[in-house]
Amino acid sequence: MTMGQHSRPGSASHRLRIATTVAAVVVVVGGAITAALTLTRSSAAQGRVPAATTGHATTTVPPATSGHATTTVPPATTTTAAPATTTTAAPASVTGPITPPAGGVTAIGDSIMIDIEPYLTADVPGIRVDGKVSRQFETGIGIVQADRAAGTLGSVLVVELGTNGTVTTADFDAMMQAAAGVKRIVFVNVDVNRSWAAGDNQVLAAGVARYPGVAVLADWYSESVGNPSWFTPDGVHLQPAGAQALAALITSKI
Repeated sequence: MTMGQHSRPGSASHRLRIATTVAAVVVVVGGAITAALTLTRSSAAQGRVPAATTGHATTTVPPATSGHATTTVPPATTTTAAPATTTTAAPASVTGPITPPAGGVTAIGDSIMIDIEPYLTADVPGIRVDGKVSRQFETGIGIVQADRAAGTLGSVLVVELGTNGTVTTADFDAMMQAAAGVKRIVFVNVDVNRSWAAGDNQVLAAGVARYPGVAVLADWYSESVGNPSWFTPDGVHLQPAGAQALAALITSKI
């Protein structure tokens, strides 16, 4: 059909023209839809949204506390009261006490004299006691000489020496000379597990026999030999019962 010519409705050419037009419309519409779909997919790909989040910054919460400042409490301080001062009374006299002789009493000895001092002073009021650890018999001679020269030697002298070493006959005689003028001298023999003990006791017994009326013996050995409980574990020093017994023995000889 040439330009300017028109087909008649219902003719074959007219139907062909309608079909062609419809096809073209379908193609155009289909292309537009395809393009639209392609554009939508492309936009979605370019503007993809990341997976949803909480929308809040992550916050680390420290462990819960009590809400109060920590206070270190020092351990309670215990105040210990100072022990009360106790005054120990002198032991009661075992034998008396006696009335001391005119001129007083002087007692010289070693550590055994220290053991018996509280009991001896209870038994013999006013007695002057001079005891020292490890004192030897010959040292005692010098003390008696000094006391006599100073005018402090009593009219009765107690000599408790021999625990720490040998006593010779010469020692005994020197003691008697140092104590010249004393009315009575009481010599105490020994009971110790030492090699010199038996010899000392023999010298003391023999010496007392040579000076009758002035020298007397306080026989501690015979008094104590059957009483081991009177002694401390060293077998030399005295428990209170032994100290009381020896003080009483000496007092009976004054």
